[in-house]
Amino acid sequence: MGISKAKGMALANRHAGKSVPIYVLTGDGELQEGQIYESLQGAVNRQLGEITVIVDHNKFQSDLKVSLTSDLGDLEKKFAGFGWHVARCDGHDLPRLAQIFAEFKTITDRPKILIADTIKGRGVSFMEHTSMDSDVELYRFHSGAPDFAVYEKAVAEMLASANAQLGTFGAAALSVETSAALQRPSAEGFRRLIPAYSQALIAAAERNPAVVALDGDLLLDTGLIPFKNKFPERFYECGIAEQDMVSIAGGMALRGLLPVVHSFACFLSTRPNEQIYNNASERTKIIYTGSLAGLLPGTPGHSHQSVRDISALGGMPHLVLIEPSCETEVAQAVEWAIFENAESTYLRLTSIPVDAPFTLPDGYRLTPGCGVTLRKGADVLVLGYGPVLLGQAWRAAEKLAASGTGVRLENLPWLNRVDDDWLRETARGFTRIVTLDNHYVAGGQGEMIAARLARLGISARVQNLGVLDFPRCGQHDEVLRAHGLDADSLAAAFAKQ
Repeated sequence: MGISKAKGMALANRHAGKSVPIYVLTGDGELQEGQIYESLQGAVNRQLGEITVIVDHNKFQSDLKVSLTSDLGDLEKKFAGFGWHVARCDGHDLPRLAQIFAEFKTITDRPKILIADTIKGRGVSFMEHTSMDSDVELYRFHSGAPDFAVYEKAVAEMLASANAQLGTFGAAALSVETSAALQRPSAEGFRRLIPAYSQALIAAAERNPAVVALDGDLLLDTGLIPFKNKFPERFYECGIAEQDMVSIAGGMALRGLLPVVHSFACFLSTRPNEQIYNNASERTKIIYTGSLAGLLPGTPGHSHQSVRDISALGGMPHLVLIEPSCETEVAQAVEWAIFENAESTYLRLTSIPVDAPFTLPDGYRLTPGCGVTLRKGADVLVLGYGPVLLGQAWRAAEKLAASGTGVRLENLPWLNRVDDDWLRETARGFTRIVTLDNHYVAGGQGEMIAARLARLGISARVQNLGVLDFPRCGQHDEVLRAHGLDADSLAAAFAKQ
């Protein structure tokens, strides 16, 4: 979005009678996105010489080399073809960078772009992509934090390098302050839905040769590496181009394939929303798998915290939304979506390991529009979905049980469908009902349930809990607590009369 936003700033400055230089930094994988190319021509047509774009061209993106994901071709000719003034240099050569920026200042009739050839991970020898073995496909340091041993090794190397350079100028070595490292909680026994999804997708694809998988540069995070290895001829890497990927899937579906489309939920539900809608209007069958759904993890920030995908997709005809609560339900959801549902499906998946102490009853089978009781109680009915908030609600119910308050906890994995008979029977006898949304309250499952209860003439008092503002960034417990969705906050909400 950067070039487009820079254009808006430049035009606003001109409106105010000012001309202010604006610098935009882009990645190279980012150049696969359609908005980049929408932004280029208009900047030339309006002669926005205030804008300078620097492409950090390190040749790697989230998972693979850019050339292996979706090759960009000759970038210099490509940008020049749009009318931009183009320069290129070693992005680590500071004197040459200074020279180019000085030259750019003399060009005022068109926007400028610098292709800076860089090394990903520069400054830590074993993190530099040039240190990778030739047979290694995945660059492991793009996403996710290094473990503590790797972190310490990297810090030691950077300190040694900095102090060596300081020493050549007779400067004192850096003084380093240390503090105790935060202890990561053990994830032993936690729910892991992505590996379960990987296994279920492969099992289904073995039975249905029409199943193909499409990826938006998130091969590792969406659990598609096993599928790619098992069915390389049925795997399609589309790069950072969700609108294109979803429309490709639409064409595949029109010709008899069963495409399973993968990206983070925040990208898959919003950027290609129009394309998903048009696919639905063709009444074909496509499965959309949105991972990294909900508030957690909170460390990447609100751009990656998908808390509006239910509202973005929930009203589309012939598209059923499901969020499984555990590994067993993941397998059943994949089975249902591929072999039983005649329409399209959106699978909403939690990506992080989650403490979810509940278990599904023996013999449980996923039934459209119906939920399942995870915990019995007679004082308040709580309806939710997914491992994150169901896990917190279970812990909250445990706390309240000690004081004599009984919470009935229901798992309803259907995000935009509810069976009237099931809901009527489940709500029978309760005067208080609480819904939980790992999503904005507006447009979430809870509002659907409240509307259906009113339509059925059920007069219970309904409280919708969920996200009310932009998601907070932080560690898992901090984020849940900030939004009043941790076990302690939920216990207090459930106990209110």
